[in-house]
Amino acid sequence: IATLTYVYNHHEFELASRITSTHHEHHDLTLASTHVHLDHDNCLEVVILRGATKNVRKFADAIIASRGVRHGKVVMVPVEVREEGHRPGHHPHTHHNPIT
Repeated sequence: IATLTYVYNHHEFELASRITSTHHEHHDLTLASTHVHLDHDNCLEVVILRGATKNVRKFADAIIASRGVRHGKVVMVPVEVREEGHRPGHHPHTHHNPIT
């Protein structure tokens, strides 16, 4: 599990389009995202990600390295992934327990 936070200038040539394309290429990693307009030029995005560490890192690095991204940071939280069913006859689902 990870969060990716970055600030970018939305006037930068085709940057918003490139960022959106990168998100779509890695849509399976994104749980949620939020977008905030900081001023007339700059936007802040926070993305919550879930996936294999190497895939999350590759996605985050691609966003952060994009020309026009002013600040970027990824925070990884290691988790133990378990498939669990709580009651007989109910389908199992995934739990992501933080590793302490």
